[in-house]
Parts: sequence; C-alpha cells; structure tokens
Amino acid sequence: MNHNKHPAHTPLAVQTRGELVESVHYGSLTAVGPDGVSLVSLGDPTARMYPRSALKPLIAVAMLRAGLELPTGQLALAAASHSGSAQHQESAATILANAGLSPENLRNSCDLPYGVAEREQWLRVGAKPTQLAQNCSGKHAALLATCRTNGWPLETYLHPDHPLAALIRSTVAELTGEKITAISTDGCGTEVFGLSLTGMARAFSGLVTAAPGTPERRVADAMRAHPDMVAGRGRDVTALMLAVPGLLAKDGFEGIQLIALADGSAVALKIADGGDRARMPAAVPALVALGVDPALLSAFNELPVYGGGRQVGELRGLPLTG
Repeated sequence: MNHNKHPAHTPLAVQTRGELVESVHYGSLTAVGPDGVSLVSLGDPTARMYPRSALKPLIAVAMLRAGLELPTGQLALAAASHSGSAQHQESAATILANAGLSPENLRNSCDLPYGVAEREQWLRVGAKPTQLAQNCSGKHAALLATCRTNGWPLETYLHPDHPLAALIRSTVAELTGEKITAISTDGCGTEVFGLSLTGMARAFSGLVTAAPGTPERRVADAMRAHPDMVAGRGRDVTALMLAVPGLLAKDGFEGIQLIALADGSAVALKIADGGDRARMPAAVPALVALGVDPALLSAFNELPVYGGGRQVGELRGLPLTG
C-alpha cells in the first residue's frame, strides 16, 4: 500500500467563533451537469476514495439486476444507513422472513442503533448491540434475499468469490465508468471499492436519469419516495430529500456525501479528515450553483456554533472558487 500519496484537498468549510476562524475542513468536491460535464472541481476529485455507505444504492441496483423484488420502502432500506428505529429493524426482518430467512442468517457486524434518539431509547431499556440494529442490516437482508432468489450460497454471501460479489463489482464499474483497482472491506463486512468523486457523481446522475422501471431508476425512486428509510428522523440526508423535490442523497462514513438533482446534475464530496459535520455545509454552495433555491437549503448551511447558550459563530461552506 502507498501511504505517502495524499489527495490534494482544499478548504471546503470553516467554523467561526466570534471574529476568528476556529476550524477549517479540507476536502474535495465535484459538481456535474445533467450531461455529465464538470461544472465545479475543487481539490482532487479524480483521486480514488472509498465511498463507504454511499455505495449502497449502486449495490441495490446490482441486486435488482439479479432478480430481487422488494416493495419500495424495503428497497429504500436496502440502500440505507438507517437509524435503527423499530420500523427500520422490522422492515429488515420482513425482507428476511419473506425469503424464508431470519436475523440469524445475517453476517454484518453487531452494533447499537445509529440514530441518536434510537440509540438512547435502545440503551434505556438495556438492549445490547445486534446485527438487526446495525445501520446496514437492510442491505444485508437484501443481499441474503438476492442469494435465496438465485439459489446462491447463503453462508458465504460476503465472500469475494461469491457470485453476488462479482455482480456487484461489475455493476459498480459500469455505473461509475471506472475500473475497480482498489478493494477493501467496509465496516459491516461487505466489499468497498476505491472510486473517484467524478465516477461517483456520474453514477448518481445515472440513477435519476435512467428510464422509468430500470433497476437504476427504481432505486432512485424508492429512496426519494421513502427518505425516512434511507436515514431517519433527525438525519440530514432524510431532511435534505424532504426539503428539495426530486433530490437523491446518500452519505457515507469518513465524510462522503453524494447528491443528485432531478435533472441529473450531481455533487460528490469527501471531507478530508473523515469528519461528519461539514458534509452538508460543504455541499450547499455547489447545490446553489446547480440551481437549487438557497431558501430550501437554509437548514443545511451556516450551522450555528454556541457559547454560553447563545450563538457565537457558525459552520458554513466556503464560496466556490473552481
């Protein structure tokens, strides 16, 4: 592995306190128009980065291509990093049950619910980490259901040599237009691929512009119809999809954010240090440049910074310079 080559990131967002800039969030960003032509390029958007959970919608496309059939709410959950609410966990369990399976078949990691309120409620009753509560359980339930549909082995569904893994790799390569050269393992146990922000923006644009009824469009439509299943109450991804009609969004650990507008314009960004708080503020200037009404984005930019119970600063995205 080459640990010495670092992407050429640039400042994307700043936090102020009083008159001073307190923190600077570096990263890379690309924004493309409906035709795929780059409109904004900041930092190093061609460098390979792991999209982490932002890859889930593309994995869902692969599963539909393999014959998986799910109601739209469950399909949105298959592409989700859900908060672990009762609805989320019950939906994942239903995907399994309808395939003749149970949570015991899951091979994702155990965790507490990801959502703050959901986690607090979980701990309040003394519940322990489980695979069903973990934010990727919808994806894993759908992976198992896909294997059941095709008669593929269940125990080894996470193995790199599994037929489903091969299909996912080829689908991701096709949708991003990039050859997969770097592969590692995500936190939940599935493969994750090194891709450029440019390729990821291209893929997300393709989801919303695909013909109705295609696997790509079905995933996009399911996520947009059920933003509460993609993340959850109080989560910025869900709130953004509710705020902007036709918008598709998916976040990923380590500061990844992918967004596509209804016309096929798209934004992909990575916060260099993996921090979560700067994702949305950094994305807002690019979304405005793509034509989104700034009034719809007011809750996602210029996030307040408090001192002594009153606002003394803000976290905001920097104006575009590329």
